[in-house]
Amino acid sequence: MSSPEHPVVPDSPPPVVPDSPPPAAPGAAVPDSPPPAAPGAVVPDSPPPAVPGAVHPVDESRPLGRILLFGVQHVLVMAATPISAIFLMSATLRLNPGVTVDLLSAALLLSGVGSLIQSLGPWKFGPRLPFVMLPGGAPLILFMSIAQQHGLRTATGAVLLTAVFTFLVLPLFTRLLRFFPPLVIGTMIVIVGVNLVKVGALLVTGQPGAPGFGDPARLGLAFATIGLIVLFTRLLRGVLRQLAVLLGLAAGTVLAAATGQVHAGALLTGQLVGVPHPLPFGTPAFDVVAALPLMLYSLASMAEATGQTVINAEAVGKDIDIRSAVPRTVRGDALTSLIGGCFGLPLMVTSGENIGIVRVTGVRSRYVTAAAGAVLVVLGFLTPVARAISVMPSAVVGGAAMAVFAVITVLGVQMLGRASLEDHTAALTCAVALALGLLPVLVPGVYAGFPSGVRILLESGVAVGALTAAVLNVFFHHLGRRTVTGLAATAVPAEAPGTAARA
Repeated sequence: MSSPEHPVVPDSPPPVVPDSPPPAAPGAAVPDSPPPAAPGAVVPDSPPPAVPGAVHPVDESRPLGRILLFGVQHVLVMAATPISAIFLMSATLRLNPGVTVDLLSAALLLSGVGSLIQSLGPWKFGPRLPFVMLPGGAPLILFMSIAQQHGLRTATGAVLLTAVFTFLVLPLFTRLLRFFPPLVIGTMIVIVGVNLVKVGALLVTGQPGAPGFGDPARLGLAFATIGLIVLFTRLLRGVLRQLAVLLGLAAGTVLAAATGQVHAGALLTGQLVGVPHPLPFGTPAFDVVAALPLMLYSLASMAEATGQTVINAEAVGKDIDIRSAVPRTVRGDALTSLIGGCFGLPLMVTSGENIGIVRVTGVRSRYVTAAAGAVLVVLGFLTPVARAISVMPSAVVGGAAMAVFAVITVLGVQMLGRASLEDHTAALTCAVALALGLLPVLVPGVYAGFPSGVRILLESGVAVGALTAAVLNVFFHHLGRRTVTGLAATAVPAEAPGTAARA
């Protein structure tokens, strides 16, 4: 993994912190302050001061106005997920409009609370990395499946049981983290990135077979949004360049309005303030058998949280010990899900969506995602603002999401580059895990003939890929042999502190 954050060489000029831009002028160092930029120098992100013991960029604060702007950028990219998740849940379970608005407020509020927990890391909760939390994905599908079979009260009880179950099994899972070297995590992150790109693409195209699928106007709007983000990244400098995604979303929305693809009628309807109500479906009913699929998924979710914690640390250039950082991430997930379950929400999970934004913009401060969390909390009470975000065309959001999410795949590939793939066992492990993990993405419905509980788990490509890679890694490199292979040589010994991943 990366070297220590602040290496010091005696009698030498002040060292440069890894991943930071070079000093503006050779030898120009100001004591107790960052080196000034040379005239006309372009600084893509705020570098950490080149002073021993300086604050890491992840922990660096920014002016409040700038932090809020960067936070809004995160919100605009991710807000489509909780909004679409609640609308899908409402349509599938045939909820009345009042409950739907209540759940939307709760989803935004809990997404904000979870983002604050993961970013600020109070007590033993949250890894203190720039993370956001969202509902949706496989947990939402499982929640709706349980609700359809056993009722909404049982589905709510299943969420609460799963959150408690996560706390109980976390110590055992922590002991298994040594079986997640860069090979396993890199493979998992590639699958996560491909899955997220698909999510963004479906926002643009719609579901296959649905009316308007692949509409050229929507595709053109998405491609134009991507092009605008690229253009802003190329032409702008400093803070504006770091806001390229936000500016691309704004410009794409203006273009959509000019072409008649924005429908703002809903902006003037509904109440001003919405306060989510606890237990909207009544007193939870606890059924362990009904909750079992969700509990099993939580194990896969822990593996995914492992990969996302490591890749987030990689993206911001911070060394972590996964044996302490990953449990903090999982505890944050479980606590937010426990609170969210009391408001009728499905499991809340740490999202990898914002990691791409961090890498694209170069803004690594966790206070930015904390600001995003604060904005989401406010949106949870201000329903007109939430409706305004929902008015933004899905093709615009999807186009920006495709570009940002693809960066996550690149980060996974970079991690695999350190996994000694010239070792044929490592290459085979990666290949088989990718094949099985990407199968449900490339061939939707491939597991349609399986029982519903099994099918939902198999269709989680991330879970299948992570499990396959972990099992094959144990089979090739831990089971019945002690020799160090090319893969094991890339891992840092378990007793070495301050590393982002261990064998």
